[in-house]
Amino acid sequence: MKMIKKIVLALLILFVVAQFFGPDKNQGDLSSIEPFLAETNPPEDVKLILKETCYDCHSDYTRYPWYNNITPVNYWLNHHVEDGKKHFNVSNWEGTSLKRKDHKFEELIEMVEDKEMPLKSYTWTHGEANLTDAQIESVVNWAKMVRFKYRMVEEPQ
Repeated sequence: MKMIKKIVLALLILFVVAQFFGPDKNQGDLSSIEPFLAETNPPEDVKLILKETCYDCHSDYTRYPWYNNITPVNYWLNHHVEDGKKHFNVSNWEGTSLKRKDHKFEELIEMVEDKEMPLKSYTWTHGEANLTDAQIESVVNWAKMVRFKYRMVEEPQ
């Protein structure tokens, strides 16, 4: 019994000490998103959808929930953000080739249509990120228009 108490006490101390450490936060400047918005020109409803469902994991600015202050939850969230930015980061849009941008929008369309994005783990705690069929249609239509624009620039008629 004494051994179990010692183990529990050690784990409790470890948990408390761990609260003083955490990953760096993804809190860049929101202005990094402006070139993406200027180039892709989303309508107002899509801008709101992007803000509520995409930017936290796909830009250099994340709005952190209160539970991000708890270790090890903050490491789990950080992993999601870093992975999301690796696949699609609107804050690094300016230096990306047209071919890559087009491909990213192709993936965006597929992921949103198949309801793979936003992630279920994100929508559990962000109810506003549960997209309706109409919202999905708006995002997909906008993304298709952006792809059309990119293809016209790549292959002038």
